[in-house]
Amino acid sequence: MLNPELHLREDLFEATTQSATRDGFGHGLVEAADADPRIVALSADLTESTRTEEFKKKYPERFIEVGVAEQNMAALGAGFAEAGKIPFITSYAAFNPGRNNEQIRTTISLNNVPVKVCGMHAGVSVGPDGATHQALEDIALMRVQPNMTVIVACDAEEARKATIAAAKTGGPVYLRFGREKTPVMTTAKTPFEIGKANVMWKAENSQVAIFATGALLHNALLAARELEKKGIAVTVINIHTIKPLDRETIIREAKSAGAVVTVEEHQIAGGLGGAIAELLASDFPLPIEFIGVHDRFGQSGEPKELIEHYGMGVSHIVEAVKRAAGRRVHV
Repeated sequence: MLNPELHLREDLFEATTQSATRDGFGHGLVEAADADPRIVALSADLTESTRTEEFKKKYPERFIEVGVAEQNMAALGAGFAEAGKIPFITSYAAFNPGRNNEQIRTTISLNNVPVKVCGMHAGVSVGPDGATHQALEDIALMRVQPNMTVIVACDAEEARKATIAAAKTGGPVYLRFGREKTPVMTTAKTPFEIGKANVMWKAENSQVAIFATGALLHNALLAARELEKKGIAVTVINIHTIKPLDRETIIREAKSAGAVVTVEEHQIAGGLGGAIAELLASDFPLPIEFIGVHDRFGQSGEPKELIEHYGMGVSHIVEAVKRAAGRRVHV
């Protein structure tokens, strides 16, 4: 059943309320800026797409349009941070951090300055824009950089909270957002803390722990409800912070279940699946199944069509859970 302590939306399964996570970022950025005059925003010629328009209108003197120059934007962000500002640098994830990874590494992560790298339009759900604009490697790029925190919000409300929380975090942060409208699952009362996972669905005698990140958390919850009808008990955990991982919660839920499934809209290599596998291999090895993109590029198509094509739909999660349950370890 859904965890009542998290104050989730009552219409969660019906998905009657939908919004893009980039919209939550736009609102959160203004809220954060209202509270802290040090916050500035930089855009690489994508103000509307990155939802920095609201910030630009309210704080034009704190907004910088750098044009199509993502590498320069990263370096500028580092400079602003060294001068005492809290910069949010924004573009498509394919370009930020895809194009400016070296500048982020050398000027931001290496110097451990509080630049917030915001990658929009991540994953195949960008849709018709196709492979060149569908960032599927960005989590991997960012989580291997020392000092970098990595956050992937599950919905627009969590994206708003994550943006505000990131502004208060001393070091560099990567925030990943989507373009497609997706179900809003959380509410203003749902707790959010960087590095602290939320157990969204909990069943007695869970056979599989499903660790999900981003908007695909909704598919994981739909799968949990379907599996319950089939007599298969699972736990669904929202891993909104991929770095640092909530080791305590992950190990506890994995041990309790005896098998694991990871769910992400990203390459399974280097993303959430890789991070969970590394943690479990070190602390408590268990059978694991991976839902995500398996060493392929994206392509043009409708978002829902692509999610299904790349094996990230509800039915794929259900089948992965069944496989994992058949391999589970009895602790």
